[in-house]
Amino acid sequence: MYKNILKPFLFLFDPEWVHHFVFKLIKVVHFIPLVGIIIRWVYVINHPKLNRNVFGLNFKSPVGLAAGFDKDAKLYKELNNFGFGFIEIGTVTPKGQSGNPKKRLYRLSEDNGLINRMGFNNEGVKAAVSRLKTNKNVLIGGNIGKNKNTPNNKAIDDYIYCFEILFEYVDYFVVNVSSPNTPNLRALQAKEPLTNILNGLQNLNSQKKNRKPILLKISPDLNESQLIDIIDIINLTKIDGVIASNTTLDRNGLTSNNKDESGGLSGKPLAEKSTKIIRFLSENSKKSFPIIGVGGIHTPEDAHEKINAGADLIQLYTGFIYEGPGIVKKINKSLIQNN
Repeated sequence: MYKNILKPFLFLFDPEWVHHFVFKLIKVVHFIPLVGIIIRWVYVINHPKLNRNVFGLNFKSPVGLAAGFDKDAKLYKELNNFGFGFIEIGTVTPKGQSGNPKKRLYRLSEDNGLINRMGFNNEGVKAAVSRLKTNKNVLIGGNIGKNKNTPNNKAIDDYIYCFEILFEYVDYFVVNVSSPNTPNLRALQAKEPLTNILNGLQNLNSQKKNRKPILLKISPDLNESQLIDIIDIINLTKIDGVIASNTTLDRNGLTSNNKDESGGLSGKPLAEKSTKIIRFLSENSKKSFPIIGVGGIHTPEDAHEKINAGADLIQLYTGFIYEGPGIVKKINKSLIQNN
């Protein structure tokens, strides 16, 4: 139904408008009695073969929703009804910001991809916390970033601020220094500034009664030398894992007319690139830390490729948009059958 009827209709309209429309639609239908229960009955699979324990957390399914879809924690409860094992909110910043000028989100339908240059648009970390306070049973990741106007030499202050405000309301943290849509943000992936940020967060983390896992989200455009540096930084700072990967600036092999729009590319064109990153990190670190694989997962086969390459968990974003909510159930069923 989604791919044959709903998707062709939705794809007639501006993708950012559609995103907000679908958000409101999902929210509204959940006000109807029993709808949430019915959706869970249709999409959620509970099976011991899906259970994972990664960086000390118990996941009912290894399939999660990547950051960027529910930036402000407005829909995580409803989205959880579609079978996800975890929801990552954000990227959130200390202060709310409008992001980059519109138009800033593009479909590449011929390539099953998206280009976005959203620019960390969000209502601010405190707005997200106000909604997370009512969470009861959804496993939440908190993806944190810096405000656009914060200079890189003060970026650590923004990450620390978000960490402190979010700490009681998320199960794990993701440090986002890899988005291509905030000026100079990716420069923070260099060894010295990144080590300083992660050490600062780890020092705070160690002072907490119950520390939270901290993960690093990296760019798929890093070369092998830079990836070796990432492994060294993880071993040095002793953070808990990596998310591989964010969106890419690479446009090789695209056929869509709007392929040259600026911004980060996600979806099918990212699949091979992100899988190579996962495999490189896994092999060269001798699996010394967990990896969440994300990028171009549109089928159960794509999910298996990420896991076989070394991913302990996986996340969807663009595949969820192109394939519909049924993709989560398909992947979970396939994981049960092949486990």
